[in-house]
Amino acid sequence: MKRSLVAVVLVSFFTSGVAQELVTLEQAIALAIENNYDVRISKANLKAATTDNNFAIAAFLPQINAVGNYTVNDTDQEFRFENTANNRSGNAKSISYGGSLQLVWTLFDGTRMFATRERIEQLERQGLLQVKEQMVNTIASIITNYYDVIRQKQQLRAIQEQMSVNEERVKLAERKLQVGTGAKPELLQARVDLNAQRASVVQQETLIMQLKENLNTLLDMKLPITFDVADTILIDTSIQREEVLGKINTENYGLLATQRSLYINQLAMRERKAELLPTLNFVGAYNTTHNDNVRLINPFSALQSDFQGINYGLTLSVPILNGFNTQRLVQQSKIAYDRQKLVYDQQRTAVNAAARNAYINYQNALAILAMEEENILLAKENVSIALESFKRGSTTMVELRTTQQSLELAYNRLINTRYNAKVAETELLRLSGALLK
Repeated sequence: MKRSLVAVVLVSFFTSGVAQELVTLEQAIALAIENNYDVRISKANLKAATTDNNFAIAAFLPQINAVGNYTVNDTDQEFRFENTANNRSGNAKSISYGGSLQLVWTLFDGTRMFATRERIEQLERQGLLQVKEQMVNTIASIITNYYDVIRQKQQLRAIQEQMSVNEERVKLAERKLQVGTGAKPELLQARVDLNAQRASVVQQETLIMQLKENLNTLLDMKLPITFDVADTILIDTSIQREEVLGKINTENYGLLATQRSLYINQLAMRERKAELLPTLNFVGAYNTTHNDNVRLINPFSALQSDFQGINYGLTLSVPILNGFNTQRLVQQSKIAYDRQKLVYDQQRTAVNAAARNAYINYQNALAILAMEEENILLAKENVSIALESFKRGSTTMVELRTTQQSLELAYNRLINTRYNAKVAETELLRLSGALLK
């Protein structure tokens, strides 16, 4: 048992003795925005949408195609004429080649090209909103993880502070036992409590290392192998309900992205309706052909021929009946729009409810925090008085242990309340889009 305790102490000593680089919250957020996989994936999606938008002007440009051909004809032919002297039969061979430059320019398609161009532009804008939403969510995750490490560090310090009281208990119990005024069960119980706290220290240090690893994972392992975080949980106590709730519908990036989807669906519906209207195209072509008759059977055929020239005009396509497929697609686009509107209304309701609940949690946490900060002072004073009384023999070990447990609970409540207040504050800022700013 003693060897195990010595090993635990040595591990804790060498772990705490390693120099650790201090990483601030701002540094962690900067690394997350640059390296977090979810953020990088959303940026890649935005890049794809931007690429499409850069080429969206093509909807207004003509299509030009170059076509070339090379053909060899090798056929058996027979020709019969009224003048039988001209009759011919045998194998004929010809080689022809040529090319053409063809143009098709849509002049009117029911304004579909305009709706398509705008829809692609809106997809890029939506992609930007989605990147910002992912950044906000990532920042919120970094903040909660970062302060969770601080919370557990504070919990570790609280355990270590209480260990000093138990160490004093062990010393007092040993002295009392030596002078004959104490009892061995008191010494054994004091050592049991001290060993339990030493085990808690090891568990707490393990938990802190795991939380640091989780934080580093969010940053694509860009932090040092060993690093430390700040010691204090800073809470903004000035957040106003009206200010936060007023920004939800205008600055919540997730809600704005969903609203953008509603407009995109509306443009898609315009594209479908345009398919019911006529399409007017300007068409033109330049053609050139060269033909060589290598072996002739028909005496009236030319040995060589060349053709070149241009042709142009207008084509009008009027949809009349295609099995009502276009009407079906129009109705489907209307259904998709209505469904997206329901999704937006549902998300708006959920986000506003989440913001109201987060503010309630924030207010409650601040109110409880004020009480717990007072309680911790009272509990510390109570332990100090109980320890002095125990030294004089006017307080029993059970009474001292009771005050210690009260202090332990007070520490737990205080530390968790601070963290909960920070989480509620972060959630409010996330929902209002303020974290990115």
